[in-house]
Amino acid sequence: MINSTLCYIEKDGCYLMLHRIKKENDSNRDKWIGIGGKIEEKESPEDGILREAWEETGLLLRAPAYRGIVTFVSDRYETELMHLFLAKDFTGTVKECEEGALEWVPKKQIRDLNLWEGDRIFLKLLDEEIPFFSLKLVYRGDHLQEAVLNGEKISEKPAKQRKDPLF
Repeated sequence: MINSTLCYIEKDGCYLMLHRIKKENDSNRDKWIGIGGKIEEKESPEDGILREAWEETGLLLRAPAYRGIVTFVSDRYETELMHLFLAKDFTGTVKECEEGALEWVPKKQIRDLNLWEGDRIFLKLLDEEIPFFSLKLVYRGDHLQEAVLNGEKISEKPAKQRKDPLF
């Protein structure tokens, strides 16, 4: 199982988003995501997100809020346990990123971007300031098949058939 981190860095009603356009053979190719990556040996989730944020953005996060755990299950990729953070306090200046283009995007426009379906769920949970949560997302290919929030199924319909407001 892969252990990873993801952080949404917030400033002036915007999130710093990473448009993954630079790496070949990238499972996130052309998607917009937060900042993060794999947790290294002997790192805590907090250590990992501080390192990843610094490496990818040049920003030093101060006390990022640990908001949830997201378990990704896929028929294509290894299962991933992602530790989700939100950061509102940081220092530094955004630098160029080797993995894609960094851009401050107004939170109200995030849903218009090319996102993973499951990202829409946890972004909504962050925006609604839902306390610490556990979210399981099951994908077949690039399509979300099932979402389970704190042990309760919130959807298991194909995306085209869903009317669930979480998406």
